[in-house]
Amino acid sequence: MRNIVGMMNKVQEMQDQLKVMQGDLAAMEFTALVGNGVVSATVTGNGKLTKLKLDPNTLRSGDTKMLADMICLATNNAHDQATDEKARMMKQITGDLPLPPGMNLPF
Repeated sequence: MRNIVGMMNKVQEMQDQLKVMQGDLAAMEFTALVGNGVVSATVTGNGKLTKLKLDPNTLRSGDTKMLADMICLATNNAHDQATDEKARMMKQITGDLPLPPGMNLPF
């Protein structure tokens, strides 16, 4: 019985740490540049796109397909940075214990 109480306390501690991590991550911003800075995309730690900057000269070129591809690439790269940071923070909290298959966090 003593082990179960200790385990439940540890689970509660991890849940508290996860809530703090979720708030910290949501407050972080991750920015990716593509095309030598032609496109810049910034996302929050929970994946919300907050900023998108485009070089005005690119808009004048009229190559909308290339511009669309660069926007997607910058956004995906910024999102990947956020995902990597989330994994790093999770590793700190869980002590590198993997989550069971199919169990994802709500953010």
